[in-house]
Amino acid sequence: MANVLELVEARLRTALGEPDARAAITFVGTDRIEVLRFTGSGNGGGGSSNGVVRYATLGMSAQPMADPADALSDPVHGPRAELLLTVRAGRADTDKALRPLAILAASPQVEGVIVAPGGSLDVGEPLWPGALFSSVLVAEPGGLVEDLKLDAPMDPVRFLPLLPMTANEAAWKRVHGASALEERWLAYGTDLRDPQRRSVMLDD
Repeated sequence: MANVLELVEARLRTALGEPDARAAITFVGTDRIEVLRFTGSGNGGGGSSNGVVRYATLGMSAQPMADPADALSDPVHGPRAELLLTVRAGRADTDKALRPLAILAASPQVEGVIVAPGGSLDVGEPLWPGALFSSVLVAEPGGLVEDLKLDAPMDPVRFLPLLPMTANEAAWKRVHGASALEERWLAYGTDLRDPQRRSVMLDD
């Protein structure tokens, strides 16, 4: 387990630079989840140089996610992932998102959820003070941090970007699907990194 997390942290540092803050949270019955904050510029081009701050979970990938219908969990086989959130710096107190991110990262252990692209996750409260978002859309990996291959037969660790959704967007996504919502964001030029943004137009 520790070796997997060491490799994951090394991959994050390579892509995003050195973290300038980290917090550790442990929920009852779960392994420890850390959330790392990156504001410097790493090889992946992230950081303060382009006015963004990135948050990455560390600990979710320690064990594979399992289908809650399975009678026994497999300690080796199954998808592994960590979560990434990117927001524009200085526009909101987004550091308060550390605990909600840890809650989302613990959801596979707590609720038996398999987190995958196209899915939605909800913490039931604003992601940070004043935010219109309590839920996120899980986006496709690979654009910011490349998958981390592990020794066979373990699945690779995927680094899944999270796109905050307003309540209206989350409801619309449940009806029309993730691709349709992403297309609408694109059509309206929505700045998904803006922590103060409003909902995209949904009723035209």
